[in-house]
Amino acid sequence: MPIDEVRPGMIGVGRTVFQGADLADFKVQIIGVLRNVQGPRRNLILARLEGGPLAQTGVAAGMSGSPVYVDGRLIGAVSYSIGAFSKEAIAGITPIQEMKDATATSRPRPVRQARVDLPVTRQSLTEALTAAYAQLAPFASRPADVESIGLPTAAGAQLGAMMRPIATPLLMAGFEPDVADVIGGGFRDSGFSPVITGGSGAGGEAPTGPLREGDAIGVSLIGGDLEMGATGTVTHIDGDRVYAFGHPFYNLGPAQFPMTRAHVFTMLPSLMNSFKISSLGETIGTMQQDRATAIAGTLGKGPALVPMTITVNSTRDGDAQPISRTVKLNLVNDQLFTPLLAYVSMFNTLGSFERQYGAATISVKSRARLKGHGDLTLEDVFATENPILGASAAVAGPLTLMLANNIAEVSVEGLDVTVNASETPRSVSIERVWLDDIRPRPGRTVPLKVLTRSYRGEEKISTLPIEIPANAPRELTVLVTDGRQLNAMEQRELRGSLQPQTITQLMRVLNEARRNNRIYVRLMTGRAGAVVNGEAMTALPPSVLSVLESDRNGGSFTPIRSAALGEWEIPADAAVTGSRMLTINLEAR
Repeated sequence: MPIDEVRPGMIGVGRTVFQGADLADFKVQIIGVLRNVQGPRRNLILARLEGGPLAQTGVAAGMSGSPVYVDGRLIGAVSYSIGAFSKEAIAGITPIQEMKDATATSRPRPVRQARVDLPVTRQSLTEALTAAYAQLAPFASRPADVESIGLPTAAGAQLGAMMRPIATPLLMAGFEPDVADVIGGGFRDSGFSPVITGGSGAGGEAPTGPLREGDAIGVSLIGGDLEMGATGTVTHIDGDRVYAFGHPFYNLGPAQFPMTRAHVFTMLPSLMNSFKISSLGETIGTMQQDRATAIAGTLGKGPALVPMTITVNSTRDGDAQPISRTVKLNLVNDQLFTPLLAYVSMFNTLGSFERQYGAATISVKSRARLKGHGDLTLEDVFATENPILGASAAVAGPLTLMLANNIAEVSVEGLDVTVNASETPRSVSIERVWLDDIRPRPGRTVPLKVLTRSYRGEEKISTLPIEIPANAPRELTVLVTDGRQLNAMEQRELRGSLQPQTITQLMRVLNEARRNNRIYVRLMTGRAGAVVNGEAMTALPPSVLSVLESDRNGGSFTPIRSAALGEWEIPADAAVTGSRMLTINLEAR
């Protein structure tokens, strides 16, 4: 039924699932129509809902998308409510034609520079989601904007300004309370209602048979041993095309998220926020559009996901051998959500199996398989007071940088992580460095000695052969440091100019990133160099530098004050801290 035919006083029938898989009808009395408020052809039908548990629950989270019929004709989806503490179930109905029109577009999804600062906090998550995606907005920001039909002007203006999208239940199964609080809090600020559930296997019969208008439906973010997703209601089915929610999931635009069945256990009445207690079921299709007025997708095969495997080997004092546990997950393939969900899954898994506070050591090996670009690898050790944070960020951080790059689109085909955890802290500090050659000369190889001390006071001397170039100047500097301080020094020297220009360069930067379990040795001189097209070139001849200097208008040249004549690293089985510098005065030949 077109909205032009909708009149105040009409009596309709709504359809939804209040419990189990049974469809239930409720009475709908049309109050009026609010027109052209959020833009041209953005209208809302106001209605009073009655029947079933609605007298106790009001308009509940999870009812979004419930279809409403007048004289057997579909007018739209229950999608907005007045909010908390309302004594009547007053709802806003999104017209069905607006739902179909908004989701008919096939424009490609724009590339967003979306990333979450690590480690994730509620504030950083909220800021990232706010910056990346349009938020669920009230129907009208000001009463004066409301144009009402069938209502007094003042009443229509007031109701229009009070309307908010019905909160979307965000189901979280298998999550630690601390993790659920951070993640759920960030999503709550975006219009979701986080709910801790028992997962798809928590009882109740899975819905069977063809999908129907009014059935519960879900959008999955994480599947497998952890579950996370949102639920709502099916509004309309046209062949294999499904329309639901009546408002956005997250206003993603074109998307590829799994569309699932959902089972409703019961309705939980609350003056603050009533909601359906439900769980996600099997995948039945793909959500392809997430727009301001609806989500839409097709029934059939689900989208390609990112399989993630986390294997945790735990060693505790007195154990004869490590205890091994494996968690298998499927994450949505998305620029923002894939790294975020990888971080959440890592943090939650390690927090479940290991202690979150106190001295401990976590060794991480990860491999992210990137379509057409090879593997993004990591091997590192974390031995801080809270190593879980560092390990989770180390896995998700490179994914964030890779997927949010502005060079080319990158797709993740899989992520495998192996963690070796111990409650014994393993860390060493760099105490002293010296040369075993009292007369170092150009063209010779001299032994460099590095003394480290463990957290228990045990000393170890490592020997590294240092080759001095034949054309080296009289005075050189040897820097022996940990990865964190070397990263900071390079950032200061290059002033952020070493920006990768290609995916290959970005992959190399991430794969060769400094690790905590390495001692880095650098032989340096005062000779100048430059960064050209994203590549660092050290110790360049003066003639080459003069040519580059004369062509600086291209913006691809940045000078470097000092140059590295050689770089080495010493592997360690512990986290390394500290830095030492040694000056070498070479003898003439």
